[in-house]
Amino acid sequence: MASSCISPATTPTHFSSHTSQPKMALLHSFPFHNTLLSVSLSTPPAHKLTVLPPLLYISQPLRQPLPVRKSNSKCVAVADIKAVSPIDANQEEEEEEGDHNVLVGPRSEEERRGERVVADYDWTEEWYPLYLAQDVPDDAPLGLTVYDKHIVLYRDGNRQLRCYEDRCPHRLAKLSEGQLIDGRLECLYHGWQFDGDGKCVKIPQLPAEAKIPRSACLRTYEVRDSQGVVWVWMSQKTPPNLNKLPWFENFARPGFQDTSTTHELPYDHSILLENLMDPAHIPISHDRTDWSAKREDAQPLGFEVTERTDRGFAGWWGKAKDKPLPNFLRFEAPCVLQNNRELVDENREKHYFTGLFLCRPTGQGKSMLIVRFGTTKRSPLAKLFPQWYFHQNGAKVFEQDMGFLSSQNEILMKSKVATKELYLNLKSSDTWVSEYRKWMDKVGHGMPYHFGHSTISLPKEPAVVEHAPAGLVAGVSASAPAKGGIGTMYAPNLANRYFRHVIHCKGCRTVIKAFQAWKNALSVMALTLTALAILVSGRQWKALLLVLATVCSAGAYGCSTAVALNTTNFIRTHRRL
Repeated sequence: MASSCISPATTPTHFSSHTSQPKMALLHSFPFHNTLLSVSLSTPPAHKLTVLPPLLYISQPLRQPLPVRKSNSKCVAVADIKAVSPIDANQEEEEEEGDHNVLVGPRSEEERRGERVVADYDWTEEWYPLYLAQDVPDDAPLGLTVYDKHIVLYRDGNRQLRCYEDRCPHRLAKLSEGQLIDGRLECLYHGWQFDGDGKCVKIPQLPAEAKIPRSACLRTYEVRDSQGVVWVWMSQKTPPNLNKLPWFENFARPGFQDTSTTHELPYDHSILLENLMDPAHIPISHDRTDWSAKREDAQPLGFEVTERTDRGFAGWWGKAKDKPLPNFLRFEAPCVLQNNRELVDENREKHYFTGLFLCRPTGQGKSMLIVRFGTTKRSPLAKLFPQWYFHQNGAKVFEQDMGFLSSQNEILMKSKVATKELYLNLKSSDTWVSEYRKWMDKVGHGMPYHFGHSTISLPKEPAVVEHAPAGLVAGVSASAPAKGGIGTMYAPNLANRYFRHVIHCKGCRTVIKAFQAWKNALSVMALTLTALAILVSGRQWKALLLVLATVCSAGAYGCSTAVALNTTNFIRTHRRL
């Protein structure tokens, strides 16, 4: 496809503090972060569409033509098929005109003619979010993926972040299954050890007088810790471009506080991004999840696109009746989504809110997401809740959407057609989804695979299914500190909340272990006090011991409930047994 690419002479808009940004708003995918605030909206400036340098157009499609919906197919309900009269031409024209008024249509004459704009793009020449820096383990390597590339991340003896291809040059064993010894990464298959530069420094089986082969080294990847997130540059040919490293202005503001979580999800990253830039589903899918989402609030939304570049798009959105639109969304390549809002309180003090979604493709039908909600003014009531409560609530939000998105992923893979043949995108709810898929049309040729609005590129190779170890080994593996597990019930499984979130979060792992310890201790105390109550003869002592035993039992039950809250999937009421 490289021969079909036309490189536009454009300078991409970088996602940084140097980029002038209008007043912005927070997407309510996790509405509980801003429901308790009583502030007045500031007036955003007038929105203007950024005029971009012209690109070259290609009148011939780059891929095989896709099947098109028949324009004369109609959905009609009839009582007697013999009594159905033909739809006259005027009525059909009126219906089609009505569809055009409701559905998202072509943005330009070129698009109406089926012409495509192609931008120069290489997926490897991008920074991808790997992990929250605070959650990178100090005592074990971490196996991660970007598309189908397996990499290993760890901290060396100086706590400096290192990243390599996740395979030993000896016999291709995964280094992420190894261990750290004095800051060196050791492959647990034959004990080869590698220093921070990827050079092999020890081979136990090598004769004392022999030298380690120069080819016994690792392929390295550049990583950076920026604003608390570890990013990796995937290209082995092009030096890291620091101008592409995302920088988020609000996170650098004095007094800005955030709640950050990581989630591993069983569907494609493009479907995840669609979901995150879709505010219309929140009142329905997340009805009464917390204090704000209510299905009766579902209504038409307004959208205004103000920027389109080779690296993404941006614009304003809100309720259709809101004038001006208060919320600002920006999508930046390869998979960074930001929603900001700027508010002014009754004292005329300005406050900033951000919903930041850092997505990483982790293979076919899989993705990992770092969610960061932050503000310069946090609700006093929100301070009363521990961090793990917000983490489990975030996990519940993703579980509410999981069935829809997993089935959507399956249909896209089986249908093998572009989304314009499958979706009915409404102007009043799906504008960002349409913009995103059309951006994929422009750059998808530079990705391993993609699903665009009018183009697709299927994976060249089927997904490799990795099986967890069996039996006793699985139990040991799941309970190892490096994996963060606490028993065989937490063997790797993307349908399990523990595996999707808790093993990636030091805070939640620590809290669950503490609750487990307290539950066990209180259970023992309850049994001991009950036994003493049976043995003693005095009524007052019996009553006191039984009361204490009841309190301990209640405490054990509370700890058990807290553990279940952090590890048990959300199930809708009508689906429960």
